[in-house]
Amino acid sequence: MEAFLISTGIVALAEMGDKTQLLALVLAARFRKPWPIVWGILAATVANHALAGSLGAWLTHLINPTYLRWGLGVSFLAMAAWMLVPDKLDDDDTAITPKFGVFGTTLVAFFLAEMGDKTQIATVMLAAEYHAWLWVVAGTTLGMMLANAPVVWFGERITRLIPLTWVHRISAVVFVVLGVLVLLA
Repeated sequence: MEAFLISTGIVALAEMGDKTQLLALVLAARFRKPWPIVWGILAATVANHALAGSLGAWLTHLINPTYLRWGLGVSFLAMAAWMLVPDKLDDDDTAITPKFGVFGTTLVAFFLAEMGDKTQIATVMLAAEYHAWLWVVAGTTLGMMLANAPVVWFGERITRLIPLTWVHRISAVVFVVLGVLVLLA
């Protein structure tokens, strides 16, 4: 259960102000059909994070536990630094063609936007740390949905309530604490 709760919290925080959250806002403004967008985000996240979690689980079989622990600790610290650099939506992400419909467009756009993203890398690290693929993938998926679904329904009103610089700072502190705990374990 710890893997699920920590994965949920880390990804929900890491997703605030992330490129995929901005993408959710753009899709909601463009299509004005929240349910297909939310279902597309869910499907893309499950697929992407299942692959990332599998990579993390696979790495635990290849790398010596001591090296893996150090790598994870340093990765968490690097994630803390990365959290302090807010994402911007690339021009390529806004040039979405609706030939796949709202659901298909959201699915493809989110899956591709998550490749190499903070939350995908966090999923790899968490799966390697906890050795609990299902709980990590479920937690990171829930974290993504907690951060993105409200944006689809409530849009800019939510982003004005929470200062993103503070969310990024708090997220960075969480990653520093996790990195230190992993390194000291």
